[in-house]
Amino acid sequence: MSATIRCLIIEDEPLAQNVLKKYIEDLPSLELVAVCSDALEAQGIVQSKNIQLLFLDINLPKLSGINFLKTLPQPPAVIFTTAYPEFAVQGFELDAIDYLLKPFSFERFLKAVNKASAKTGREANTAEERNTDNFIFLKADKKVYKIDLEDILYAEATGDYVKVVAKDGQYTANITLKKLMEELPAHGFIRVHKSYIISASKIKFFEGNYVKVGTTDIPIGAAYREELFARLK
Repeated sequence: MSATIRCLIIEDEPLAQNVLKKYIEDLPSLELVAVCSDALEAQGIVQSKNIQLLFLDINLPKLSGINFLKTLPQPPAVIFTTAYPEFAVQGFELDAIDYLLKPFSFERFLKAVNKASAKTGREANTAEERNTDNFIFLKADKKVYKIDLEDILYAEATGDYVKVVAKDGQYTANITLKKLMEELPAHGFIRVHKSYIISASKIKFFEGNYVKVGTTDIPIGAAYREELFARLK
């Protein structure tokens, strides 16, 4: 893989955190985005920072790693880390990439990362193939619409549906916002809120915690603000 894998450590033991950080630093293919001591702290980061790989402890305070993973509608790749081998079967039932039993060696860690790299690489290649077109197909109102990317202003999540607002009208599709984001080219569209994706080319101006897209004020979520302005720089 040419691109790095954006990863997140969710681990409450400082010693285990340090081991994982050291191992990740030794691999140029990995980019450590953050370290969290509990799953609730990690929730917003997973959603807003385009995390591709979780190093997830199972025995966590407040919410176990397994129960946390079950709350994610479209989770990234996961490598479980734990001192309890009895959880292995349950972990693999959740399609975990691998299961590292503490204490684990660098060689064992590398084997798990190589599995994740293969999976993430396949998904990235598929997304790249999808995003070479200048349009998407969207199923709405029992029809399949072809929508030019340059016509899209923004998309808004409303319950179990996503409303895509384009120059020629609105389309309400039974799709998640995350899934739609995967269908759109990353260079042209930005997630600015848990409920909104906007077209970068349709931005008129920013004011406070809002961005003007067309004639609509779109809120900027606190968890997305830093990455939004980093992208625009």
